[in-house]
Amino acid sequence: MADPKSILKIKNLSVDFPIFGGLLQKKVDAVHAVKNVTMDLFKGETLGIVGESGSGKSTLGNAILNVLKLTAPDVEISGEISLIIEKNEMELLGLNKRAMKEYRKYIQMIFQDPYSSLNPRMIVKDIIKEPLNINTTLSNVEKNDKVNWLLEKVGLTPEQSNRYPHEFSGGQRQRIGIARALATDPDIIIADEPVSALDVSIQAQIINLMMDLQDEFNLSIIFIAHDLSVVKHISNRVGVMYGGELVEINQTNKIFDSPQHKYTNELLRAIPQPDPHGREKRKELRLKGI
Repeated sequence: MADPKSILKIKNLSVDFPIFGGLLQKKVDAVHAVKNVTMDLFKGETLGIVGESGSGKSTLGNAILNVLKLTAPDVEISGEISLIIEKNEMELLGLNKRAMKEYRKYIQMIFQDPYSSLNPRMIVKDIIKEPLNINTTLSNVEKNDKVNWLLEKVGLTPEQSNRYPHEFSGGQRQRIGIARALATDPDIIIADEPVSALDVSIQAQIINLMMDLQDEFNLSIIFIAHDLSVVKHISNRVGVMYGGELVEINQTNKIFDSPQHKYTNELLRAIPQPDPHGREKRKELRLKGI
């Protein structure tokens, strides 16, 4: 079997959020959100990134997208993030706004909250069309045709394109978010807790949809989550983050069968285990009046 091809290379990536204090508001300390992370993302794979809240996994995703400075202008980012498209390697950190526009079409994000990630004042057609307006030169007719095609790809209908987000369920809204992410024909999708706000039954539908779309479009996905059972289902490899560090990364089966790091073991032990005799035990307790 041929060696997998890297589409994204991350080397010694660190992200620090400075803390200012005193009368002159000088930097007195920093929150080290990501510490010297090095990893590759391979073409066509899903790389799960897991860890507890505050472990740095979402900050890692935002650093790859190069959007941290939009909300935290003082953030300090060092290291290397390289995107490889058709044998051309592009260093992403430090790009200006014009260069960023060119690179954004290759990497898109699916957000955690399907309720707040869609503009409530825009109809679905315009939400999905927005990245096409920014990143393509398609005519309006071509954009509308692509919107309809994308809606069908995610299990919705073109007739729903003139509705507003509040007219959809949470699962349907996440499908709209996925359609928007696919609009620019990206090579990489960063999915930041994409199903954590959904009911369990809907989670399975969205996960299966993402797997189908990955197969169809040969997408590379970074799947950020705290639910290891979901990550096990969708990921080819898993990276474990703790305190801003990538403490372990390996094939999914090796992570679950023979974890090497103490923290990985703790995460695995925290997964609820079904008890096949639990129902009978509960029935017995109720019958005894306990």
